[in-house]
Amino acid sequence: MKGLELCRQYFESCGKPMLQELARRHPALKGSFCAGLVGHGSECLGYDDALSADHDFGPAFCVWLPRSLFAAYGETCRKAWEAMPKEWGGYLARQTSLFGGGRIGVLCLEDFYFGLIGRESAPEKNAEWMALAEDRALLATNGEVFLDEPGLFSAVRRKLQAYYPEDVRKKKIAARAATMAQSGQYNYSRLCRRGEWTAAFFALQEFMKSTCSMVHLLNHTYTPYYKWMHRSLRDLPILSEIYGLLDQLCAPFDSRNAWETAQESDFLLGLINTKDSRAVLIETICQLVIRELERQELTDAHDLYLEAHALSVMKKIQDPTIASLQLMEG
Repeated sequence: MKGLELCRQYFESCGKPMLQELARRHPALKGSFCAGLVGHGSECLGYDDALSADHDFGPAFCVWLPRSLFAAYGETCRKAWEAMPKEWGGYLARQTSLFGGGRIGVLCLEDFYFGLIGRESAPEKNAEWMALAEDRALLATNGEVFLDEPGLFSAVRRKLQAYYPEDVRKKKIAARAATMAQSGQYNYSRLCRRGEWTAAFFALQEFMKSTCSMVHLLNHTYTPYYKWMHRSLRDLPILSEIYGLLDQLCAPFDSRNAWETAQESDFLLGLINTKDSRAVLIETICQLVIRELERQELTDAHDLYLEAHALSVMKKIQDPTIASLQLMEG
C-alpha cells in the first residue's frame, strides 16, 4: 500500500475518533482541527516504494493547530496522538530517522509553514514570490489534507498551489534558459575541447538540473529537490519526453574518445560535435524547449541558442523590479 493511502486510512480509523474525543473533552478545540500528511517524504509525492519503508514510513499523520490553540492545548493533543495504536493494518508505527523529526504529530500550523517555506503565510508581492524556492513550495503543496475544519491550513495551501505570478514564472524561465545555454550549449563542449572532463561533468549536471526546473516551470508546477526532479518529469503533460532524453544523457559514454578523434567535418554548425552523443542530446533538448517557449508565446527570438530566448523572455516581464534583476537570478 502506498504510504499516503495508509496514512489516510489510519487517520479515518484512529485519528478522527481521537480528535472527536479531544473536542468533546475540550470545547475550545471544537471545529479547530486540521490534519493530513504534507511536506517531506517520498510518500507525500506518491513516489514511495518497497525501499521507502526502511525509514520514516508507517501509519501516521499531522495535526496542525493555530498558534494560540497550540500554546494552550498542544501538549494535551500530543498525549492523545501518542496514545493511538502503535501498529495498524499490519504496519508498525513510524520509526523516525535522525533527520525525520517534525514531519508528523501535533504541530503549530504557523511554525509548520515557516519550516517549509520560510514564512508563516503565502507570499503576496512578486519579490516575495521570487524568494520562494521551487522545492520548498512543493513541500507545502504536496501530500493531502484529510481534515481542515477552520480552513486555515488550506487557505495558505491554495495560494501556494495557484503557482508563481506570471512575471515571476517568466523570470525563472529566463534564468533557466540562460543557465541551460551557458552550461550545456556553450561550456560543456568548450570544456571537452580543453580536456577538462570533471568540469565538463559539472556543466552537464548544471544543465540537467536547469532543464528539469525549466520543464516544471513550463508546466506551471513546482520542481522537487534533486532526488525526485527527474522522476517527476514523467508525469507532466508538457515535454515529458525530456525524461527519456535525460536518461540517455546519463548513459555511459566515452566523451574523451569522441573529442580526441573528432574532425572538423564532425561538427554541426561548427559547434556541435556529432561524435559526442551528449552534445547532440543537449542540443535536442534545447530545441524542444525553444519550441515550447514559442508555443507559449514567451519568446520572439529566432535563434538556436537559448540565451537569445532568455533575453526575449526578460523583455516580456512587466514588473520593473523583477525585470531589472540579473539575467541568471531566479
